[in-house]
Amino acid sequence: MRTYAPATTRAVLDELLEEPSLARGVVHHEVIEARTAEHGEWPAWLDGRILAGLAKRGIERPYTHQADAIEAVHAQQDVVVVTPTASGKSLCYTIPVLQSLAEDPSARALFLFPTKALGQDQVAELGELVLDAGLEVSAACYDGDTPAPIRSAVRKAGQVVVTNPDMLHSAILPHHTKWFQLFEQLRVIVIDELHTYRGVFGSHVANVLRRLLRLCRHYGSNPVIVCCSATIGNPGELAEQLTGRPMRLIDRNGAPSGEKHLLLVDPPVLDPATGARGSALTLAQRWSLPFLRAGRQTVVFGKSRVAVEIMLSNLRETLRADLGPRSRIRGYRAGYLPTERRAIERGLRDGEVLGVVSTNALELGVDIGRLDVAVLAGYPGSIAGTWQQIGRAGRRGDVSVAVLVASQSPVDQYVIHHPEFVLGGRPEEARVDADNLHVLLAHVRCAAFELPFEPREWFGPGAADDLLAFLGEGGTVRQADDGRWYWSSENFPASEVSLRAAAPENVVIIDTTPDRPRVLGEVDLFAAQVLVHQHAIYLHESVQYHVDRLEWGERKAYVHRIDADHYTYANRAVTLKPLDVFAEAPGTGGRRVHGEVMVSSLVTLYKKLKFLTDENVGWGPVDLPEIELQTTAYWLTAEQAGIGWRRDQLDVALIGAGRAIQAVAAVLLMVDPRDLGLVSQVRSPHHEAPTIYLYEAMPGGVGLSERLFARHAELVDGAADLLRACACDAGCPACTGPRLEPDVDGKALALRLLAALGAGSQGPATVVERAAAPVA
Repeated sequence: MRTYAPATTRAVLDELLEEPSLARGVVHHEVIEARTAEHGEWPAWLDGRILAGLAKRGIERPYTHQADAIEAVHAQQDVVVVTPTASGKSLCYTIPVLQSLAEDPSARALFLFPTKALGQDQVAELGELVLDAGLEVSAACYDGDTPAPIRSAVRKAGQVVVTNPDMLHSAILPHHTKWFQLFEQLRVIVIDELHTYRGVFGSHVANVLRRLLRLCRHYGSNPVIVCCSATIGNPGELAEQLTGRPMRLIDRNGAPSGEKHLLLVDPPVLDPATGARGSALTLAQRWSLPFLRAGRQTVVFGKSRVAVEIMLSNLRETLRADLGPRSRIRGYRAGYLPTERRAIERGLRDGEVLGVVSTNALELGVDIGRLDVAVLAGYPGSIAGTWQQIGRAGRRGDVSVAVLVASQSPVDQYVIHHPEFVLGGRPEEARVDADNLHVLLAHVRCAAFELPFEPREWFGPGAADDLLAFLGEGGTVRQADDGRWYWSSENFPASEVSLRAAAPENVVIIDTTPDRPRVLGEVDLFAAQVLVHQHAIYLHESVQYHVDRLEWGERKAYVHRIDADHYTYANRAVTLKPLDVFAEAPGTGGRRVHGEVMVSSLVTLYKKLKFLTDENVGWGPVDLPEIELQTTAYWLTAEQAGIGWRRDQLDVALIGAGRAIQAVAAVLLMVDPRDLGLVSQVRSPHHEAPTIYLYEAMPGGVGLSERLFARHAELVDGAADLLRACACDAGCPACTGPRLEPDVDGKALALRLLAALGAGSQGPATVVERAAAPVA
């Protein structure tokens, strides 16, 4: 029987580093030194009650970034504050807002958060400070969970309205006449977690903010805007793209931090011939267990919902066998009900929950208190995401540990053996395309519903008259005799526009085990295909549920609780058809192309895999309709490079080269590898030649494929670099992907194809060096 003796984080780490089976996998051990706080002074104009409230909370002086931001906002400057996790960014806007309300109770503020949970968190935190300061401030959430009577009170008397972009778009802006007190007296707009507003979602939010500021002008207010962001490559540029205003960047962090140990760990090679390695999930569990046994609060991050549930099941089972704190280990991911997630957050703050296994849902700044250890089972896909997950440990200044365990994927293997990529690399640039014609037209319709357009009135990139004339042909707007454009349709346009176009409707999961069926959770349509198909084993809080049936038309899955020794994994078949070519150019051995494609996804069968061993113990068919995705893609053809190949060898070469190109593309563009899908065709019906496609995994795309088209030569060179640098004999999951044909040298075939496509013509520069180059 094991004993569970409390120990310090540093003591546990030292023991682990003396364990040979774990220590030999440590590729890099970085010690990030502790830093002391840098303080400023509270401004002389700050209300004494607020100072007293801050003192009660133990805040005697502001950090330098807080002092800079507070003064700037008071001086009516628009700012973007960029500092690490848990550096006190929220005080940068709450103090100026409370000062405005102390001076004038009729003042109003609008706080925007990307999720309801963050909004509720902020209301609670603001309420505590208001109570300590002895102020009377009405702050409330206005979201989908707000009851109708409270909504009415918030509209009439809410001094601080906390909401999310979706509610602002569909429930506040279209009904602005009910919110005239807010719009007339709006002094401050807060946009928190700025870095989440990227891609399609960010493009929509930029237009929602255009509509918001248009209504502010109508009501005679000119609010200052405060943006807060985690570390990204272009915070000032992103804030200006979203708001349409010049922003002052404040990024001189004054918050203290404790000593942090960052370990990059590679699972052991199990088969030198194939390059197969041990499971990242199993190794992540081995690193986290000693910390949990020592009473150190630990978060383990998994890259998928299934990975989270598998690790949660295994950790709980191990701790139960050892008479350990099993019930204090919880899961946290999308699909859990809001009440479950709030209870887990409270448990982490008050210490009742010792460990949590989470997807990236905990990356955002939900207050979960002080954690000692963060273990990442797989590279999160971006530098910014990695540092946010690492930042969850050591939030209050003590010694902390962060362990990044690589998976077998090519991107993970590249990152783990190039520590400078994570430690010294430039964080990703978040990009939006607010002037995308489809997005812009949708929000011009919404804006016309809210307020008539004046002749030659600007909206976004220029005067809206041409767009309004186009809408007028469809009968939704008309130009009156006074020259103004009026909404003339009976439809409610905001209800037809989803800000999160990449996230369609959800499937509700219903547990039929109890006498009265209950809603267990929900998953989006794309995930439902692989998680809740008929006969799937669905994992929720490490409890297993058998899916009895999936009513696809009703968007409902019916499950009952079981106890099984396996889980299910569904195979997704992807087909791709080009629709349009935007640009193409000749290249060595073939052509490079950028265009629009239709991607069809179909799940055809599932496997039954045993826990711990992943042994395949059976399979079954899946009968579900296809899901289609219209998006943009970059592809390269091999008309000349593909001559003289046997078909079976060319198939292996295309898959291997494609996997390497996909990995290098994620590094070059500094994006999540899951943002780019891969399809290879030995003979593309469109080009009648061997073709490798990289498509954007979101409707309409967000400009990644255009940038890949511009950096074609670097992609081909980088893919060859990746393959040559791999220590395997003939291809492995870390370079060409799993070896489907054991007797075929996939690595040599992929290198041969890449050489025919021009690899080597740019010299030996590394991918990291190229990643630092300006992006086209």
